[in-house]
This record gives sequence, C-alpha cells and structure tokens, in this order.
Amino acid sequence: MHFQWYPGHMTKAKRMMQENMKLIDLVIELVDARVPLSSRNPDIDELGKNKARLILLNKSDLAEEKWNDAWMEYFKGMGFSVVKVNAKKGSGIKSINSVIQEACKEKIERDKRRGILNRPVRAIVVGIPNVGKSTFINALAGKACTKTGNKPGVTKGKQWIRLNKNVELLDTPGILWPKFEDQVVGLRLAYIGSIKDEILHTEELAAELTKFLVKEYSGILAGKYEIAEVEDGFGNLRSIAKSRHCLVKGNELDTEKAAKLLLDDFRNGRLGRITLETPEESGE
Repeated sequence: MHFQWYPGHMTKAKRMMQENMKLIDLVIELVDARVPLSSRNPDIDELGKNKARLILLNKSDLAEEKWNDAWMEYFKGMGFSVVKVNAKKGSGIKSINSVIQEACKEKIERDKRRGILNRPVRAIVVGIPNVGKSTFINALAGKACTKTGNKPGVTKGKQWIRLNKNVELLDTPGILWPKFEDQVVGLRLAYIGSIKDEILHTEELAAELTKFLVKEYSGILAGKYEIAEVEDGFGNLRSIAKSRHCLVKGNELDTEKAAKLLLDDFRNGRLGRITLETPEESGE
C-alpha cells in the first residue's frame, strides 16, 4: 500500500505559519495519542524554535494509559509541556490555562522586568488534519470567546480569540500536513482516519490492522468478534465477515463490509484502548 501526499498545501501552510510565528509566544500542538509521532509534522519544531511549546495528547482516552504516560515523559524530555486531553468530551481542558501560564513563565517574568504588565500570552494551535484542532479550540474557548479583531501588525483576516485576560489564541493557523517518506507513518494515519478512506484500499488496510492487533493485542479480535485469530490478515477479515453475517448475494462473504466495520470499531474505541506506536520506535 503506497501513500502519496500533496506538498503544495504544505508549502502554503508553512509560509503562513512562518508569518504568524513572529506574533506568537506559545505553540500549542495537537497530536493523536494513539500515534503521537506519526501525527506530528516535523517542520513544527523548526518553525516553533525559541517559542514556548505545549503538546496535547488528544484522544488520550482511545490510547493505552501506560503509553500515554510514556509519551508524556518523551515529550517532556524534549523540553515541552504536555497534557493529556479528550477535546470531544472536554477532559483535560480545565488544566490548560494554568499549564499555559507555567509554559510561558519566562516570557511573563521578562515582560514584568520590562514594566509590561498583563500582556496576554499569544498562542497558536497547530496540528495535522483531523487531529481535533477545531474541537479543542471550541472546548477551550467555550461560548465566552470574543474575537478581538485585527491588531496592529496583524494582516487583515487573522482573528484573535480572547480566551481570558491572560490568553489570546490565533484563530486561523495554517494546517500543516504530515510528511510520510516512511510508509508506516502513512499506514498508521490511515488506521486512525486521518487520510481519506476514498483513496485507500479498505480491505488491505483492515487486513494490515488485524495483523498488528494479533501481534500486539492478542485476544482483542477473538473477544470482540468471536473468531480464531490467525496471522493472515485477510483470513481474519473473512472470519469477521462470517461472524458478523457480512454477506453479499449468493451468501458470499462481504469482506469489504467487514473491513469497514473493523476500522469503525477501532477508530471509535470499541476494541478498547490501543496505541499504535511507542516512544522506543522514535529512535531517540
């Protein structure tokens, strides 16, 4: 299975991000807790250097807790602040404001020394598509958010949301796309639904996922679908189709329907908490 991506979007987003960075104190980066490395764009480290950094492990309720903790330590080791969140359900959101203040402590103290009091921290939220940025911004801003309009030195169209007296959020950050020279990264992003299913071969993808699950989470497929797990991915799909009565005319097994069912169950946490990559794989 081979993944292609569209660097045109990325160049534009990167340029937009570079312009925005001059105005920013803090980069808040959302990653998917099931694939924290694969769901990052490596350019963000370069673009955000010399800025305070906050990594949000979003959808952390879908990932295994021991690996969430391991990833927190990994990112802290890089000098980042880290918070586990579930933007959809709102968990972890309450702690964000105090973490922002802590992450920007140096900047706030520097301002005080210069006699600048109460200037809000300016933050930008970045992340690859489908990682939950809009959901997070809405959860953080709530209904109380007010757009503060254009500021001097800010090009028209960029909107600042005032979260409270201490924090302003840039509302229109560019979206950075993931880079996958490594096809495994593409595969992992496809599992979580970050790549449009229309451009993928669903059965092939689901078969690969079953192979991963049999190896790393033995018993999960057996428990969920009442099948005998095998190393052959398509064999597992056929068993799921049989178990769940996914049939086409003439009582043939409908493996495509079974594949969609499996991917949907995985993406929505119905197979339990599953992490697809661990810090050991980072090579650091």
